[in-house]
Amino acid sequence: MTADSIVLKNITKHFGEKKVLTDISLTLPAGKITCLMGRSGTGKTTLLNILLGIYQQDGGTITGLPEKKAAVFQEDRLFEDFTVTANLTAVTGKSAEEVNAVLMKLLPCGTGKVKAKVLSGGMKRRAAIARALLSDYDFLIMDEPFKGLDEETRKVTANLILKMNAGRTAVMVSHDRAEAELLHAEILDLDQLM
Repeated sequence: MTADSIVLKNITKHFGEKKVLTDISLTLPAGKITCLMGRSGTGKTTLLNILLGIYQQDGGTITGLPEKKAAVFQEDRLFEDFTVTANLTAVTGKSAEEVNAVLMKLLPCGTGKVKAKVLSGGMKRRAAIARALLSDYDFLIMDEPFKGLDEETRKVTANLILKMNAGRTAVMVSHDRAEAELLHAEILDLDQLM
């Protein structure tokens, strides 16, 4: 384990009386992709939100967490009335040329010029993934990144994630082992950690 691995020790999170996470300890190895799996309700998304700083844990410690993070949320979170290119340039600070070079690898030619609201669910998903990959980050957090994508599109998208995220730490949530395998991710089952 390198000094840059992200180490979570005894993470606990409650919402009122409901215990969502209880004494979760795990390590996200530096430069690798880790996939969190487990049945619904085990706190996978809550754990990602703690890593993002959206929630504060009630107990436990996290060390090695980089400041610069990028995220693919469960929802695509696009500005519906902006073009796809404008969505990505607004958030990433990258030029339209840089954005469109990545979009061309994931979406049909010319998609950058259309408003997000006319895209299919799968196209919005790929735009959200491109937005995260174009961000200035050291740690990538993905919540069900391949949701709504067919098998071939998953492969293309996974290859781009592997290429653009190379050497950086990432964590994802998925219910599908095949998705974890596409990203060569180490699988951690939260059911077994609780």
